[in-house]
Amino acid sequence: MDRLNKAMETKDKEALARSYATDAVAYTPDQGELRGRDAITGYLMEFWEAMPDVRYNQTGRYESGNVAIDEGIVVGTNTGPLRMPTGETLPATGKQLSVHSCDVATVENGEIASHHFYFDQVEFLAQLGLMRELTSH
Repeated sequence: MDRLNKAMETKDKEALARSYATDAVAYTPDQGELRGRDAITGYLMEFWEAMPDVRYNQTGRYESGNVAIDEGIVVGTNTGPLRMPTGETLPATGKQLSVHSCDVATVENGEIASHHFYFDQVEFLAQLGLMRELTSH
């Protein structure tokens, strides 16, 4: 997880990919299950595109055996296109985001084998200014 966080911080695509096993599985609140290193790396890179200044402010870190849990706040400005769970692309809103998150990863042979991403989608959508649009239909 430390290697993953460093790769995210430095936006190092190769180091990001090497953090995951080739057959890793990730579970996300917005895209569901992602299978394989390339799918997971692509998912995370979409956040770089949507928020080039994205950073992770870690507030907690826990390890037990081969499980690592990181808590924090994802902070960034939406200055790039954002792919929505529907497959549509949302144009940049210019809005600042500060979203609470928690990551639970199982590590095998020095690589992440499974990664559960948790973040508050309502908080995310509300800060982008999309809650009214979603509830007005």
